[in-house]
Amino acid sequence: MTIDIKKILSDYILTVNSHHVSEILSFCTDDVFYENVARGSVYRGKEEFAAGLNASFTEIPDLKHELKSVFGVGDCAAMEYVILGTHANTIRSIPGIPATGKTLSVRGISIFQLRGGKISRQSEYYNLATVLQQIGLMPRQPK
Repeated sequence: MTIDIKKILSDYILTVNSHHVSEILSFCTDDVFYENVARGSVYRGKEEFAAGLNASFTEIPDLKHELKSVFGVGDCAAMEYVILGTHANTIRSIPGIPATGKTLSVRGISIFQLRGGKISRQSEYYNLATVLQQIGLMPRQPK
């Protein structure tokens, strides 16, 4: 059976943008492994991943991913996107980061492993310093 990686991941990101956690989890294996490398967060299994998603949607209630590209071979894939949103609530996974009400727009990439047409692993990478600069918690570097 051939899987359409581009369709699966394009549909996945649209579902992430909807913030419907149960629908997001339907794209994942029961033992999904998700890591947000910038934050140092790791979620193992659907229950932990759901908690992480809910926290993200609370911290940035208008969180969206603007898809730029998707590619893959076999059961491995990558997706490039822009993360957009407003930092409306305290970030739980990074102590001492109060809500600022400022918007962010940062490029990111995720590397995926799929099993049986579902996401079994996602590792997300973006520049946390850029996020902190945009929300006013870190000075910008001079050009």
